[in-house]
Amino acid sequence: MASFVWQGISLSGKRVSGVLEADSKADVLKNLRKQKIRITLVQEQTAKLGLFSKKKRIRVKDLALFTRQFATMISAGLPLIQCLEVLTQQMDNPELRVVVRRVTQRIEGGATLNEALRDHPGVFNELFTSMVEAGETGGILDTILERLATHLEKMEALIRKVKGAMTYPMVVFGVSMGATAFMLLFLIPRFAQMFADFGGELPLPTRIVMGASDLLKHYGWVLIVLGVVGFIAFKRYRATESGALRIDSYLLRFPVIGQVVRKGSVSRFARTLGTLLSSGVPLLDGLNVTARAAGNRVVSDAVQQIRTSVTGGSTLAEPMRASGAFPPMVTQMVSVGEETGRLDEMLGKLADFYDDEVDSAVDSLTAVIEPVMIVIMGLIVGGMLIAMYLPMFKLISVVSGG
Repeated sequence: MASFVWQGISLSGKRVSGVLEADSKADVLKNLRKQKIRITLVQEQTAKLGLFSKKKRIRVKDLALFTRQFATMISAGLPLIQCLEVLTQQMDNPELRVVVRRVTQRIEGGATLNEALRDHPGVFNELFTSMVEAGETGGILDTILERLATHLEKMEALIRKVKGAMTYPMVVFGVSMGATAFMLLFLIPRFAQMFADFGGELPLPTRIVMGASDLLKHYGWVLIVLGVVGFIAFKRYRATESGALRIDSYLLRFPVIGQVVRKGSVSRFARTLGTLLSSGVPLLDGLNVTARAAGNRVVSDAVQQIRTSVTGGSTLAEPMRASGAFPPMVTQMVSVGEETGRLDEMLGKLADFYDDEVDSAVDSLTAVIEPVMIVIMGLIVGGMLIAMYLPMFKLISVVSGG
């Protein structure tokens, strides 16, 4: 994502300018036209970086902390500009500090908070800006920021839970791959030289391991290049509409992992839509934002189809049930929420329930992966050791028999 410097004229005839982060110039033009700005200049900003300069990523944790502190200051009655200036001074993340400083400059230039935040879609997504817009319109910005902070904190807790559960299996996998590479590159060649001195035909498992050692030693760079090319090709395919849909569809059907992905997507859907509705965002706009924030293309497409049905006069529960993307309990609770006029409350309860379900699913996934990884590591390392000792056993038996 690049930064673009832009200049234009607002509806009131005032000259405005700013910096917008986007994937392309076309995205910048689209974003500014939504804000009714007549554009006079859009130019990509070239960053001057040192050889070892490195951007620090803005994490959900950083954004949640910023939003929580922002909400506290607004509810205390501090002016908007003063809140942002104080937050800029005490912020640890340098990238977020730069973004907030630019937001402050835009507001000083006459923009609303919502308009200034929309200049940075890579940091403040549509959920964030839509809720801020609703808060500014309804005069309840402090309440909206509190809800946003809670939403982000729960999302961060879920991310932390999943990452924590995957840490041990990834460490085991890394250790097993490192041990395998060490044996193939350094240990096996020594055995190979010793066996060559003995002469005679080696057992098949030994020949296979020695062949793998030669392959890694002489063509390891080819395997690395193929791995990098394969990863890039996968990422590009994943970025296409058909690729994302196919991969996400496979993920949902994958044993154990599919349950984590599905429950996580349902939790995000319920949390996002419930938060938007409770903040006064209309249902159709809420569904549009929720579709983009679904995190899974299958669920995202289902939400867009649901939105189309609701636009045609349907209830929310009916197309959700027909889509097959949501469990029966979800559609039943949504139906009850619509009938009682407490849809946002029901969605909040669903989100809490599925957060707990994701925790249980992650624990189950960890319980399955950990022993599997240990067994695989044992089979690989133990198998290679046995293969290399087979000729010695054969030699000992020959000597004993002689």
